[in-house]
Order: sequence, then C-alpha cells, then structure tokens
Amino acid sequence: METLDTLNNTSNNTTLGIIETPSSFAANISYFDRILEQAFTWFSNNYGTLLFIIFIGMGTILVARTVNHLMESYFKKASSKLRMDTTAFRMFRHVTVAAIYFIGLIVIIFSIPDLRSLSVALFTGAGLAGIVIGFAAQSTLSNIIAGISLAIFQPFRVGDRLNIMNEYGKVTDLNLRHTVIITWDNRRLIIPNSIISNEAIINWTIEDPAVIWPIDIGISYDSDINLARKIMIEEARKHPLVMPPQTLEYSIVKPSFLKPETIATGLMDLSVLHTVDPDFKERGEVKVQLTEFGDFAVNLRLYVWFKDRSDAYSSGCEIREAIKKRFDSEGIEIPFPYRTIVYKTDIEKEKASGKSSAEVSKMEYAKRSRLTDLGDKVEDENGQ
Repeated sequence: METLDTLNNTSNNTTLGIIETPSSFAANISYFDRILEQAFTWFSNNYGTLLFIIFIGMGTILVARTVNHLMESYFKKASSKLRMDTTAFRMFRHVTVAAIYFIGLIVIIFSIPDLRSLSVALFTGAGLAGIVIGFAAQSTLSNIIAGISLAIFQPFRVGDRLNIMNEYGKVTDLNLRHTVIITWDNRRLIIPNSIISNEAIINWTIEDPAVIWPIDIGISYDSDINLARKIMIEEARKHPLVMPPQTLEYSIVKPSFLKPETIATGLMDLSVLHTVDPDFKERGEVKVQLTEFGDFAVNLRLYVWFKDRSDAYSSGCEIREAIKKRFDSEGIEIPFPYRTIVYKTDIEKEKASGKSSAEVSKMEYAKRSRLTDLGDKVEDENGQ
C-alpha cells in the first residue's frame, strides 16, 4: 500500500519529467541511431561530394599558403632591388590570402545542395541578413575597414617610429585586424585598427625623419650666460650623432611602395620627391635660447639636430651629462631650490626675549643644501 510520502514523491517526479521508463530510454537510443543512420546514408549517397569537399578544403589551404609564400619571396627579391615599402604590400598579401579562403568556402557551400538552398535564401533576404551580420561583426568589420584605410592612406608605414596613446615605438606589422608596435622598452603594443585610426599620431619618420631635439638646462643667476651658451654648443658639437651644418633641396619619397632609401640608389626621378620645407632647408645648426627666468634658475634650452628620432633621446642624455661635467669644471652653477623653515615656537621665543618685529625679520636661518623634510628641525644659533 502506498503511503502519502510515496504518492507525493511520485507526483513531483512526474511533474518535473525526470522519471525515465525503459521504453523512453529505448526511444532515445533509437533516435540517436536514426541520426547516425541518416548521416551514414547521406555520406554513402554523396561520397563524391564528400571527397570533393575534402579536396576543395585541402586545396584552398595549400593554394593560400603557396600564394602567401610566393608573395613574400617576391617581395624580398623586389625589395632588395627597389627597396619597396612593406606596409601596402603586406596588407595586399593579407587581403589576397583572405580572398582565397573566402572563395574556397563559397565553393564548398554551393557544392552541398542543402547549404546551397540556405545560402540562396540568405541572399534573397540580404537586407535582414546584412543587418544581423553587421551588428554581430561590427567590431571585426570596423577593424578590417580601418586596416584597409590605413594601408591606402598610410599615416604611418611598417618601420615608422610613432608616438601614439602616450607610447613611443616602432611599427612592425599592419594586418586586417590590428597594428603591432614595439615600444622603446621592447613591449609589443597591439592596437585594433579601428582605435588607431581615431588616435592622434606623431610620426617621427614619415617624409622627413630629421628632428630638432630640445635639451633644457638651468643655471644660477650669478653664472655667466655667454659662457654657459658657449659650453653647451661646444659639447653638443662634439657628439658624433649630431648633424653637421648642411643644406638640403629634397627630402624623401611620398608614402607608397617605395622606401625613402630608394633615393640613394639613383633609381627614382626627382618628380616624385617632396621639396624640403623652406624653413628647414638649413639643418645642423646648434643654438641656445634663454626660455625663462625661473624662481631659482635662468632656464636655457639647447636645440640640436639629429638625423632620426631613434638617436635623439639617448644622445640628448649623453650631451646633458657632458654639459654638467663641463659646467662643474668651468664654475657654472646648476642651482637647486633652498627652503628655510621657521618654527612657531622659535618665533614665540623671540617675541618673549623682547626683540622687535624688525629685528625678527632680519634674523638669518641656516641654508639647507637640499629640499628637506618638514620633520627635520633647523638648529638655532645655540645649536639646540
């Protein structure tokens, strides 16, 4: 006889549908058997189609890799003679390989009748399908379009040195999805093309790689400005990477398949060259300007020409060190701020001693050689 608990459990299990009878289990097995049987039947009846699909898939992969290898080999040979730019060529190679894979996929789809009818239905409703695909792959499509745009308009090329997103580095790759930049500390910065196309970029290499690099140095108000200027110019001239005085008529080739070094080969005619900006035809001048009267220093700025941004930072550090050593030997002071700390207890003691406010204002306190912590107490005249 069934108890109340047994009846409740039976009714709950029936409601939840978790009771499996031997007949339902056998039905599930027969269902999977039917699926396997149908798949086996389809492959048996369409054995030729299956072989065709395998052949097309393997052929597509083989053709894509072969084309990629041939294009890369051709580019290396052509680049050694014409010094071709890698940016547009690399993007063209990526697009070509992607097109081969796409064509192979289309051939496979149309070789299967069911997929063919489905694809025809999708093309028939292309408006709705386009909207759905557009929303689903919005980020991917924007990166692809931005990558093609960057390869066509070339705000930068592979090998250029950039400042972007507060980073400085060299462009090593531009593909359909992202751009790879090696930063100055050997990090790989991978930026999606849709983001980099909306960023402000400082391109140190495009058109004219030469750069004027500023070096700021402060001297004391008692130092001789003319002597300091003479020392700074002499030390800058001694550096081997500083450009000598020269005048240029032409700069480099317009961004295209050809690299700037092509000029040196004599293969290009001058009609494709940019003329140097008239304000920057004269290069290699080293000059020093007084930029500011600071709180404790006269600030001077040294302007130095370098042939490339990659030389500028490290060379600027070396020149700055040489100037410091020369200043020390020539008696030019590079000042630092002083801080005088007056404690309230000392003022109260002075007032209690009967000194006038004028006498208090004339009182001298010990100078500190460096900026000191507020917790450091200044000794008074008695050394207490």
